[in-house]
Amino acid sequence: GSSFKNKKITHTVIPSWYDRPGYVNAMSNIIQKELDSFTDEDVEEQLKTNKVGKHILFSAHGVPQSYIEAGDPYQKQIVQCVEGIKAMLPSEEEGVQVHLSYQSRVGPIEWLRPYTDDVLPNLGEDGVKNLVVVPISFVSEHIETLEEIDIEYRELAEENGISNWRRAPALNTDAAFIDDMADMVIEALNEPSLSVTEACVANNVGLVNLDDIKAVSSAGVGGVGANDYLSSQASMKDEAAERFYGRIAIVAVALAILVETLGTNSF
Repeated sequence: GSSFKNKKITHTVIPSWYDRPGYVNAMSNIIQKELDSFTDEDVEEQLKTNKVGKHILFSAHGVPQSYIEAGDPYQKQIVQCVEGIKAMLPSEEEGVQVHLSYQSRVGPIEWLRPYTDDVLPNLGEDGVKNLVVVPISFVSEHIETLEEIDIEYRELAEENGISNWRRAPALNTDAAFIDDMADMVIEALNEPSLSVTEACVANNVGLVNLDDIKAVSSAGVGGVGANDYLSSQASMKDEAAERFYGRIAIVAVALAILVETLGTNSF
């Protein structure tokens, strides 16, 4: 144990892979299967209320807008990822229209827009009935796909007239996805190693002047590197609010579970 603890482990970091052709291919294949499940009758029925027969809504996890203003490339990468997948699917002229929204916000501060729970009623108002919802940037099933999308958002969609709901599954153990991840690891191991700090700073190329950064004391999260440099650009008030409301959300979930448990055990 002690001898292993003193050894330095060589590692490398992959800064991002949102635009890998293998990943984009795997996503487009899963979505196409859901599009193919709509019948000609489904399309004909929707064309009575909307000019496009099938719609796709990519729902990505949101982040506070202040993160993006501080230099996090997440939003740009999500948009580019969606555009790459969209290019492999039928176009709007071929009967498929694509939308992008963001989910899972917490508290009253501004998060990335448009919000998924705003877009769904708007689609219903526009006469959309045939909808495939795609959890983009989620690579496995969890509470935000199985509960937030499959239950909460589906209920909201159906309340607003979206009657032919489909949800593309997360990639999980999709063979094409796993093969591409394996290729990515092999490629990374054959390149010069990259530290966590270097990867985070690299994700802000074009937004951060590396010559102005003499030292990076922390790597940040979600692509925001050079934390000391960028923190001066973000509002401390927003950051405090994010932490405060995040804690409130955790307490609320705990209370909900407790109430549900007590209700189940009562007579």
